[in-house]
Amino acid sequence: MAILEVNNVHLSFGGLQVLHDVSFSVNSGEIYAIIGPNGAGKTSILNCLGGFYHQQKGQIDFNGIDISHLTPDRRASLGLARTFQNIALFRGMTVLDNIKLGSHAHLKTGLLDAALYWGRAHREEMELREEIEKDIIDFLEIEHIRKQPVSTLAYGLQKRVELARALAMQPKILLMDEPVAGMNAEETEDMVRFILDIQEERDLTIIIIEHDMRMIMDISDRIMVLNFGQKIAEGNPQEVQQHPEVLKAYLGTDKRGQS
Repeated sequence: MAILEVNNVHLSFGGLQVLHDVSFSVNSGEIYAIIGPNGAGKTSILNCLGGFYHQQKGQIDFNGIDISHLTPDRRASLGLARTFQNIALFRGMTVLDNIKLGSHAHLKTGLLDAALYWGRAHREEMELREEIEKDIIDFLEIEHIRKQPVSTLAYGLQKRVELARALAMQPKILLMDEPVAGMNAEETEDMVRFILDIQEERDLTIIIIEHDMRMIMDISDRIMVLNFGQKIAEGNPQEVQQHPEVLKAYLGTDKRGQS
């Protein structure tokens, strides 16, 4: 059953067409990868899904709701969370405080309670902290760094903290923009393990962009391939690897190796 449907999306900046008539659907609980050469429009798709870009044409439906014109914070409250290729954390804040920010959209405390920080606001803060420490920090194995400022952490741990903040948003769909970019082999292996555990144990739908083709082919249920802003192929990993348009886009050859 499709949890997300993207229909005939067009996006351009001035005279530059970034996406042209892109359509796809994502099933609930699957890992859906979007790949393509540099400049193919992959991150632009994620930005359209998250509400950071607004397409000129087309529609995006999430759980049967048209979210095409909703702001990023409204999409987040409905269940869309995002990690970024370039780490977007508050470097002077602790790991725990960064993660707690992800739950902001779900807090019920009123303005007066929050300003005075007593009663309901204090209880909600303590409940949120307990939930994060039990459910997310332990899950991602970052208990030992929860009180450290983000700026003191190694790159791989910062990426894990960003993933933790996204999980704190209680998403139904997790959008991941190159989650293992810049990581060494050990960090990549850890991140892949967490992604698979998230899908299996939390029944989350994951939409992922990544240049590590070995990883994508290993973990994805289905893959869409973009080239010059257009969808050129879609299917399971084996189907995509054998598709002549994909070989041409990546290698400049057809299936027989002809240039």
